[in-house]
Amino acid sequence: MKKFIKEIYPYIVIIFVVVLFRIFIATPVRVDGASMNSTLMDGDVLILNKLDKTYKRFDIVVINFENTKLIKRIIGLPGESIEYKDNNLYINGELVNDIETSRTSDFNLKELYNIEKIPDGYYFVMGDNRGNSSDSRDYRIGLIKKKDIVGTTSIRIFPFNKISKFN
Repeated sequence: MKKFIKEIYPYIVIIFVVVLFRIFIATPVRVDGASMNSTLMDGDVLILNKLDKTYKRFDIVVINFENTKLIKRIIGLPGESIEYKDNNLYINGELVNDIETSRTSDFNLKELYNIEKIPDGYYFVMGDNRGNSSDSRDYRIGLIKKKDIVGTTSIRIFPFNKISKFN
């Protein structure tokens, strides 16, 4: 019996380390839907970095929302006002070169939520496929609490012919 335990012990340690790694550090996540086209496509598999909690504008993040995972891009940070006018992004009244060029309707925080600035601890997110994305413009999703952001992603591992770093 001792010999058996001695032989199996390294495998148990490896399994334990892999499980801890997936729970706390990084795990694969699959894109479901077209909201992040053309950056990410339905079925793409990404690596989710759970350690990165310093979110920046245009980071792609995975969000817990009603028992599902949403993949979106951060557009607005806490304390900022945001507006889209004539398909241009304005942060605190200043034109910002948006990373995505797909069209979106004009909006601002006042129209959406009757607020001037994003509250502390919240983020405004959008899908890259702006015409086909449920995101912070949708009152059901709304502004995203920091605690609901699982982590960031910038590495695609599947399909194999598209393995790459993006963002």
